[in-house]
Amino acid sequence: MRALLPPEVVVVESYGDVPDARPFPGEEEALARAVEQRRREYVTVRHCARQALAELGLPPVAILSGEHREPLWPAGVLGSITHCDGYRAAALARQGAVASVGIDAEPHAPLPEGVFGVIARPEEHAEQARWAAERPEVCFDRVLFSAKESVYKAWFPLARRWLGFEDATVRFAPENGTFTVELHRSGPEVGGVPLTTMTGRWAVRDGLILTSVVVPAAG
Repeated sequence: MRALLPPEVVVVESYGDVPDARPFPGEEEALARAVEQRRREYVTVRHCARQALAELGLPPVAILSGEHREPLWPAGVLGSITHCDGYRAAALARQGAVASVGIDAEPHAPLPEGVFGVIARPEEHAEQARWAAERPEVCFDRVLFSAKESVYKAWFPLARRWLGFEDATVRFAPENGTFTVELHRSGPEVGGVPLTTMTGRWAVRDGLILTSVVVPAAG
């Protein structure tokens, strides 16, 4: 994930759970009904986030969740977290270094039957068919899903409202591991300019799909 983000964004990732990681006061409440796997993911990804805070020169704090399950960062910090089977990561930056960041990780496997039709816009179907023919070794349906997850994670802290799968068109450039995003919903302004597009990066490695979106700081 670190290779998909600019240097001003600190990334800490783990390919397994940290045995001695413990929840901070306040975090335990969110785990009251969690199964053991969910508990391990929650604790480890917050352990990663606290390591990222340390790299930014900031003290460790509890990282609670908002009403939309978004992580609540300390003042002056923005970021994104992700976890899937065998992988956890946190990407943090100081406010002002970037406007927003979103990251996502997924297993490199096809989406379950019927999911692609839910997440893809009509114009994305043809592109997916083309990439599937040209790069059959890549599960582009799942890459699309991951990219849209990263888009949402970058969008929400700025807009504070929902963005559906149908509200963004993603177009990939597999030759350089990037993608562009056209937003179909009126969004927030960044530096006085309406946010209508985003750009991102993606990679497939070690059995994982990794995606990132960074909204540059104003100016």
